[in-house]
Amino acid sequence: MVQNMLGKIRSYQARFSEKEKKIANYILNNPEKIIHSTINEVAEDLNVAEATVFRFCKHIGYKGYQAMKIALASEVMTPIQQIYEEINETDSTRTIAEKVFKSNIRTLENTFQVLDSEAFASAVTLIAEANRVHFYGIGGSGVIAMDAFHKFIRSGKQAFASADAHFQLMSAAQLTKEDAAVVISHSGTNKDTIRIIQTAAESGAKTIAITGFPKSPVSQHADVALHTSSDETEYRSEALASRIGQLSLIDALYVNVMIVNRDKAKHSLEKVREAISETRI
Repeated sequence: MVQNMLGKIRSYQARFSEKEKKIANYILNNPEKIIHSTINEVAEDLNVAEATVFRFCKHIGYKGYQAMKIALASEVMTPIQQIYEEINETDSTRTIAEKVFKSNIRTLENTFQVLDSEAFASAVTLIAEANRVHFYGIGGSGVIAMDAFHKFIRSGKQAFASADAHFQLMSAAQLTKEDAAVVISHSGTNKDTIRIIQTAAESGAKTIAITGFPKSPVSQHADVALHTSSDETEYRSEALASRIGQLSLIDALYVNVMIVNRDKAKHSLEKVREAISETRI
């Protein structure tokens, strides 16, 4: 059973088609009514086909409408305060910390739920087989790109990243078909980032996007797209919450690439550890 169903529907909103948004809003606004309704009744209320409702249930991870209803009943009827609640100005510092931690946990759970296993495996292969891997990101996503560089420099793979958008564009123009470009952008609509992934593709490099929006330009331009899922609150933007999912995807890619290239990676890691040890007292 997919956990925290209502929270997942909220995080999927930007990914739904217009009909799916209609169904999603109906469920969010009438969860208890859904529990006591048939698929036919829901379809009639929304003036959509039963098949549309069924496909929606499949889209969010259930075998069908009945399975979705059971999960919803379990969630709605459980007398536990939902973790997607908003942060309030009257909350104590510890309560705010708790809500932030729970939001991060939910981001990780939801991101893993939407992870496309085939796309992820393809991304691992592209990076493992690449001669060089360049990480790109602007603003907050640039911090994630630098973290990725910090990890992959230990793997024995030639890894690169830059904080400057112009440097990133020049770097993308120098890539070849032997290289991989990992482009990070939560919205997938930043003009600089779009130009970077276009340039990387035009240079022949394999492109991997990490973004929160499957239909965004960055996602559409990528050979492989990996998606994060996060919620937005009054004091915490969706983009800010998505960093946890982005970092975890990078971690998962790194560990997989290390295993694929285990001999070279082990030697490289030992060299890095030896070099860093010289900096410690």
